[in-house]
Order: sequence, then structure tokens, then C-alpha cells
Amino acid sequence: MRYLVRDKIFAIGDDYWIEDENGWHAFLVDGKALRLRDTLELKDPAGRVLVTLRAKVFSLRDAMTLERDGGTLATIRRKRLSLLRNHYRVTLADGVELDVSGRILDREFIVERDGEPLARISRKWLSLRDTYAVDVIRDDAGTGADPAAGTALLIAVAVCVVRMAEKD
Repeated sequence: MRYLVRDKIFAIGDDYWIEDENGWHAFLVDGKALRLRDTLELKDPAGRVLVTLRAKVFSLRDAMTLERDGGTLATIRRKRLSLLRNHYRVTLADGVELDVSGRILDREFIVERDGEPLARISRKWLSLRDTYAVDVIRDDAGTGADPAAGTALLIAVAVCVVRMAEKD
């Protein structure tokens, strides 16, 4: 399933919809203003919080956490930097690791588990300006049998990685 994300410079308090390939509102990214640290909530169309994205306050390397129901779902850290590609590591609460690599600022990257693609992020085939697509290939990113939870996790990872790369 393909999801379209409006690509804009993020500011504290920004809210925007992520649409599915049919143009329906699939997720709302709700930026929380007046917080001590960078916080976003990924919500379903009914307004239920699916994943909370937070910048880690005290971290030697830039990191963001993804939380669900008050517990940590995953931690995202920059892995290494090269001239051509950026690399991030997503460590899920159960120890499963996802790799994110590609040209993040160009919105051309992939999320993989054990070398197998879970999502591909690209703006290559889109005519819409300032939009990139998140193609969810497999939605079982270590979240159990709930496909909606896996999709929300992969969307949250894409949003976090783009946000972290823009801050660098």
C-alpha cells in the first residue's frame, strides 16, 4: 500500500495528513507545541494516537523514540554517515533491528529487516511537488499480527528519519 506524505520544513506545532493511494486521510501527524522536546503524534483518522514520536533529550548521538500506550516501541539512531547515503538503525523493544539507508534528504531510502525490504520511500515517480511516497511492502515489522500497527510503525520511522536528517 502506498501512502503520500507532504514534504515541508517542519515547525513545532505543524499538523498534516498522510493520505493513502486513493486520496483518503490515513494518518494525522500532530505536532505538539510548547513541549521541552520535539514531540509528534501519529493518529488514525478518528484521532486515536497510534505512535508518539519523541526526540531523546539526553543522548550522545541524535535519537528519537517511538512510543505506544506509554511504553517504548522503538529507538531510532543515526548509524553512520557517508557522502552518498545516510544510515539509521531502528531497535524495536523486542530487540529486532531495522536498517534504514539511502539518500534521506532526497527522499530515496529503504527500511529493511535482515536485508528484506519492509518499506520503500521515494518521490521519484510522483508529479506532486513536495510530496514523497511510503510504499509499505510488508507490514509485519516486528509488531506481531496487527498489520495496522506495522504500517503505523513504518510511517513513523519514515517521518522520524526525515526529521532527524533535516536537523543535521
